[in-house]
Amino acid sequence: MTAQPHDFVLGETPLPEKNLRAIRAALVIPQDREAFDAGLKAVLDEVRVSLDLSALNTFVHRWWISACDSVRDPEGRRQMHNRAEQVLAGGSRAEGKSWREILAARGIDV
Repeated sequence: MTAQPHDFVLGETPLPEKNLRAIRAALVIPQDREAFDAGLKAVLDEVRVSLDLSALNTFVHRWWISACDSVRDPEGRRQMHNRAEQVLAGGSRAEGKSWREILAARGIDV
């Protein structure tokens, strides 16, 4: 069975099917493909031990969402990964504020 979001519009780029091969093919950003491959290996190892497919179902659903995002906005995915790399490398912070300041401004107590 293939699930499609409710806001899918005919004439736009078709969304990938909800299976591992289609999801991986839709991941155009190298960081996404690398994370997908590593995550798939880990989840298959988990399934082999537990004999419970729910982890694989969760993995497929989570990566299908990322694949849909990749199809709709590949440049946005690139920018997201670039920004994440900057933050992890200690680069400039969002709005020149610390994460605690940003979260506090949004009413989130950390």
